Amino acid sequence: MLFLNNIRPFFCIIIICVAMFYFDESELEKLIVHHIGNKNENESVLLSEQEINIDEDLKAVLVSYFFNSFKDKIFHQFTSDTLEENKVFQYVTAIFDQPDLLIDESKKIANHLFEQSYHPNIKSGELYVSIFRNCIVDDELVDAIGIFKSETKQPFLKVFPQEDNMNITHDRGININKIDKACLIFNTEKELGYKVTIVDVSGKSKEAHYWKDDFLGLEQRKDDYYQTQNYIGICKGFVKNVFNGENGVERADQIDMLNKSADYFSENKEFDIHDFENKVIENDEVIQAFQEYTEKVTQDNDLEIKDKFGISETAFKKSRAQFKSVLKLDKNFHIYIHGDRQKIVKGFDQSSGLNYYQVFFDQEN
Repeated sequence: MLFLNNIRPFFCIIIICVAMFYFDESELEKLIVHHIGNKNENESVLLSEQEINIDEDLKAVLVSYFFNSFKDKIFHQFTSDTLEENKVFQYVTAIFDQPDLLIDESKKIANHLFEQSYHPNIKSGELYVSIFRNCIVDDELVDAIGIFKSETKQPFLKVFPQEDNMNITHDRGININKIDKACLIFNTEKELGYKVTIVDVSGKSKEAHYWKDDFLGLEQRKDDYYQTQNYIGICKGFVKNVFNGENGVERADQIDMLNKSADYFSENKEFDIHDFENKVIENDEVIQAFQEYTEKVTQDNDLEIKDKFGISETAFKKSRAQFKSVLKLDKNFHIYIHGDRQKIVKGFDQSSGLNYYQVFFDQEN
């Protein structure tokens, strides 16, 4: 029987939750634009005094520009010691309550963003604050406030007729197929900090934190997606860091554990930790090691996971690739294990000094 007492922390767990929202019938009702400089570079902020007058053609272009970058459909929520201390939460709440306050409240949003724009790598750019009607989020029809920032200017050509000839010139402008930073706040579940989704092409760089953390003050929501995603991460981390060769576990047994974990998430609608341990892990000693590993991971990463929750099909599908079932042998062979662990047996050949696997099967295709 294995004795697994080498519990190693799993340091990287992605915590996200996925939303379903649709913009087919959404209407851009109000828009104002300000310019935000980089405070560290002694640049200033330029605040507009009136909203943009938008014709139908421009509206169609802007709606496409604002919405097209929201691919992952991830939900966050405003956070602070109290929601009232979160400035953007205060400003957007005022706009939701009184849309005519868009100009004044958007200036506060612009000044707040400017105060966070002190990192030397943060680019100056245009800040758009808008009001949308008829957004559908999780089957609920709601209004939304959009906060967008364009930073990158690209060269483009303009070709036009001039008298009896065609002429060409160039300029710099914004690529409407990709926005630099974006945030949509849906007017629902205000008491929890609204439902919020964001875009930031800066990725995970240090200067990128100013948009989500310093400026917006967001955290991910803790729902079934959160629970499912984190337990999948824990299962993978346990197999990698504990249920491994250093503790006498063969690679085929690791793959078998991952396969059974994947089957559990795929075949069940509800997750129950005791049911999971009994059906997937089975061995009492390994169950104890899994419990100790889970406790350490949740403490180290400040996770809030439950013993029972609804399994998110979306989270499982997104994480399906984490359950790798490939047994790699030197650089010559790959064995894909998807079924009965008892049909593959490892051995050692004394005469050649090489390891081998015996694979038992009914028929080949």
